[in-house]
Amino acid sequence: MKENVNKYLDNLSIKVITSSSIESPSFNFTDSVMSQVTSLNQKQTTVYKPLLSNTTWSLIFIGVVAIIIYVLFSGNQSESTSWLSTMNFEVLSNNRFSNLLSSFKISKTLMYAVVFLGIMICIQVPILKNHFDKRFKI
Repeated sequence: MKENVNKYLDNLSIKVITSSSIESPSFNFTDSVMSQVTSLNQKQTTVYKPLLSNTTWSLIFIGVVAIIIYVLFSGNQSESTSWLSTMNFEVLSNNRFSNLLSSFKISKTLMYAVVFLGIMICIQVPILKNHFDKRFKI
């Protein structure tokens, strides 16, 4: 049964191939393809534009410096009247989660593995970035 089906398919494919004519490209096929290729190469490249401009970064820097200066030199307030002294930070240190984490121990092998992984990532990211920059260079 399978042999008959295979013979039928073979005969059918031979008939289709012999009955079809050989196609040939038009006279100016190469010119039309090359004109399309040259039009693709003339696209404009994307110019790098940072998300935050230099003026924005300078304003952020000035704001952070101003806040630090204000906190350092904000009058002669005593420690008892400071708003920071009125806050209760014992809640952060006296809870079940921090007690649970205090009993958690990490082995040296795991610590070495995590540090080694971090070092390898720090090395490989710039190398891969450089590789892909060169690969996709226009």
